Amino acid sequence: MSSNDLLPIGQIAARAGVPVSTVRYYETQGLIPATRSNGNARLFPRHVLRRIALIQVSVRYGISLAEVAEMLKDLPDSRPPSRAEWSTISASWGEHLARQQAVLERMQAELTGCIGCGCLSQTRCAVVNSDDRLRTDGAGPRRVLDVPEAAGAE
Repeated sequence: MSSNDLLPIGQIAARAGVPVSTVRYYETQGLIPATRSNGNARLFPRHVLRRIALIQVSVRYGISLAEVAEMLKDLPDSRPPSRAEWSTISASWGEHLARQQAVLERMQAELTGCIGCGCLSQTRCAVVNSDDRLRTDGAGPRRVLDVPEAAGAE
């Protein structure tokens, strides 16, 4: 990689539209690769701009940084990913978003009825949660809080 392909942290941050602290954080979390100059300044390959964009979009749509790291772990640090490598990431991302959409649709349906909060004040709650039996599952709105776990088990 030539030195022309390496950009200082300020340029990466400006071109990615994120604060310098975000770029530093992504590097320390292993999400983006960096090298150091003789003066110990961080230098980044130009292709990290694509990774940062993917990270930002992923987080915006509810994918955790841990999940992003898992998706990125098999990508090469020394070069931009190939079309096939990005297709693999994209397919994984699509599956995650489909699961998330199913969770949101179920939550939307559940919020109009009994959410398992234990109040038993609605007519439907007396039917769905008679004798407050959901309390054995834990505190809070169990029927809503348990949705992500149920969706992930599919």
